[in-house]
Amino acid sequence: MSLPKIETCFSPSLLHLYDIRQSIVVIIDVFRATSTIAAALHNGAREIIPIDSVDKCIELGHAIPHSITAGERDGKVAPGLQYGNSPLEYAPDFIAGKTLLLTTTNGTRLLHMCSEANEIITGSFLNLGAVCSYLRSQNKNVLLACASWKDRYNLEDSLFAGAVYDAIGGQFEMNCDSTRAAARLYRLAKDDLYGFIQDSSHFLRLAKFGLQYDMEYCCKVDGHNILVTYENGRLLGKPVS
Repeated sequence: MSLPKIETCFSPSLLHLYDIRQSIVVIIDVFRATSTIAAALHNGAREIIPIDSVDKCIELGHAIPHSITAGERDGKVAPGLQYGNSPLEYAPDFIAGKTLLLTTTNGTRLLHMCSEANEIITGSFLNLGAVCSYLRSQNKNVLLACASWKDRYNLEDSLFAGAVYDAIGGQFEMNCDSTRAAARLYRLAKDDLYGFIQDSSHFLRLAKFGLQYDMEYCCKVDGHNILVTYENGRLLGKPVS
């Protein structure tokens, strides 16, 4: 029996090169959307609704009870939103039972671009184990989709893709140079992810806003080890089986 295929897409601008209709797509936006998503759901958020515009986020915030509007543009809280895109903002005593309405520069945009996928989950180092366990159990083609930064390659998302392949690659067919490159980078970085990632454009960009603690937190492997699935326009958290 043939093995399922695993591939890596380094940028949303390359998504059209991949057939996602028969694949599980893993949305990766380590700094910081998919890390925030994992943290909020693990800490008790009822659901997260990813939204592609700030105006729509604000509008839904008025319409949905017990909801919080949140997100960023260019790394900063977008005007009109209540909260930002930091995993550290969503402690259990704040987020439990609430709906998080989230819009971000890169991650939520890519998620909406993947609407034709067979299935969508989100991945970050905070829930790496849950992602790998689920992909291992499904025996389906996988596309590791990096949100990047405004369509430009970034280091942290490809490191996560490499971490996934490093953990479960033996159960997949792989002939994808993007995946090869991501796996080799991860093997160089895995003993000190946070140190390695500091020499990256996104780290340096966010550090200007004093967000180093956010990024250090985003490098904590399995800190919020929950499976995040996208169903009917909502992101839901499921315990690791």
